[in-house]
Amino acid sequence: MAQGKQTPRQKMINLMYLVFIAMMALNIDAEIIRSYYDSTVALKETRLLTERKNEDIFEKTLEAKAQQVPDTYSQPWAQYKQLKEKINDLVAHADQIKAKLKKESEFVDKNPKTGKLVDVSENFSALNNNEATTKYFFKDGDENSASKGATDLKTKIDDVRNFINTTFGSNPQLKDLVDRANKSLIAEYAKGQSPNNKTWLQNKFYHQPLIAALSNLEIIQNDARNVQSDALALLLQEKVDASIKFSSYEAIVSAPVDVVAGKPAEAVIMLGNYSTSNKINISGVSRQENGKGYATLNTSGIGEHTLSGNITLTDASGKAQSFPFTHTYNVIAGPQEVKLQKGLLLSADKMNVMYRGLDNPVSGSILGADNSKLSLSAPGAAVKSTGPGKWNIKPGAGTTLKITLSGTDPYGKSLSQVFEYRIKNVPPPQGQIRGKNILPMPASSVENQSLSAVIPDFDFPVSFQVTSFMVRVPGRAALQIQGNSLSAAAGMFRNLRPGDGVYIFDIKATATGLGDQRIGNISPVLINIQ
Repeated sequence: MAQGKQTPRQKMINLMYLVFIAMMALNIDAEIIRSYYDSTVALKETRLLTERKNEDIFEKTLEAKAQQVPDTYSQPWAQYKQLKEKINDLVAHADQIKAKLKKESEFVDKNPKTGKLVDVSENFSALNNNEATTKYFFKDGDENSASKGATDLKTKIDDVRNFINTTFGSNPQLKDLVDRANKSLIAEYAKGQSPNNKTWLQNKFYHQPLIAALSNLEIIQNDARNVQSDALALLLQEKVDASIKFSSYEAIVSAPVDVVAGKPAEAVIMLGNYSTSNKINISGVSRQENGKGYATLNTSGIGEHTLSGNITLTDASGKAQSFPFTHTYNVIAGPQEVKLQKGLLLSADKMNVMYRGLDNPVSGSILGADNSKLSLSAPGAAVKSTGPGKWNIKPGAGTTLKITLSGTDPYGKSLSQVFEYRIKNVPPPQGQIRGKNILPMPASSVENQSLSAVIPDFDFPVSFQVTSFMVRVPGRAALQIQGNSLSAAAGMFRNLRPGDGVYIFDIKATATGLGDQRIGNISPVLINIQ
């Protein structure tokens, strides 16, 4: 300002400068609060998306597995339900605090007359008000004296974190979950970790305007839901290698009861449920391949023979369990002495059901007879001979198929027998990336992935080519992608952060080997960003 006597015009100019500077400061504060408010709204939308992801994908999967494989998944499902209850309690409590702070600060969400959302500018005073926050979290505004409301919030945060540590802390496969909970679900700094020697409560809420308090409470809710999502994903992933942790076991020997002297014969020995794990070892056999033991039977002498051995399984804890087996068979002189010469045999080459619309290979025989003279009929299905005693059967409509096998025994007597099989639809394919439908991955790797569709553990020559899919990330509308590569959606992945999820759904594909059958709904794929 100029010194000395000023003219009225100069005084007016100086006053205008002061007003202009004050208006600029006010406008900057308003823009900061608007930006802060928009970020808080975006955080809430992300949390709600995580909640839907937890309920619609992970929860249903874990619950279904708990019903299908209770010995393996009932305990994780029960533990998860307890965790969810505690997190729901924390999130609901934080919502109650936000509602009370808004009311005390006279924050208005909607215009009572029009029902429309009120612009941030009209709530500027409320969002900039720090009295309600300080009053709620501190007794008489004393920053060194936490209120009951503050203590209740901290207790609920501690309750979730302590439950995770107690329940999952001893499981090394859930270490990432425990570490995340100990890092994000805190209500007090560790010794020496405070950025300014103040407590966690002071930094988060003392003299903080309403918008800062709302944002900090939303972060707490967001962290809790992300921990819940991690728990679900890891509880499912933990059991991926649990297929050999059987609750009951039985040694299975597949071999003929009667064999012909001098003719080659072989027995197949395996442990049910069948597994190709290298943790299964079989003694008393000639060779072992893919979890199966093959024993060459002794057919040199007529009479009763015994095959025996031991199956050893090493479980996930490294403990070896033994299961002895014994099989007795007869060596006879020839077909005229076969004890089951009046019986018929029929077995499915791949499974004990028939799949609709596919060529299901079957084999039939009469012990001691010429299998080239066998005939097979199956009303309602297409039957094609593929060799002596072998056919391909393609079922049509219905749920069961009656197959009639006819032939002549070694003494010239005609035999005929009906065998009933279940008809099942081809199971729907599963969407996969890197052979998994739920997998963790850094954000930078997502665009380099390709999507595939497979029917797990399906023995028929059926393959799929993905032609399109939908992809969704937090805060963005779903996008349809043509082909099977995620590179076309690279722009959607650049702002992903740890804890976010990439949801791939509505997968379309063409099939080879299904004929004119319709492809079932292909299950979605979820990528958890690390």
